[in-house]
Amino acid sequence: MNGAAWHAFLAMGGYAAYVWPAYAVFLAVLLADALAPALRRRRIVRDLRGQLLRQAVRQARQAKATAAIDKPGAVEAPTGSA
Repeated sequence: MNGAAWHAFLAMGGYAAYVWPAYAVFLAVLLADALAPALRRRRIVRDLRGQLLRQAVRQARQAKATAAIDKPGAVEAPTGSA
């Protein structure tokens, strides 16, 4: 194609002001539709990791409290010498 043919193609018969923005919007929507699942997955995985970490901390605290209740007469060893 020579220069005049490219210019005619890009001008789209005088409708370039309508055609090229329509292509741009279509590509933007297509790109957003392709990226949305990956971004959603990353967010869900991040949220689940945080939830599991909070659950593990809660279970550790509960186990420690249960162990202290199970041994009411137990006294902790002194940490320093007097």
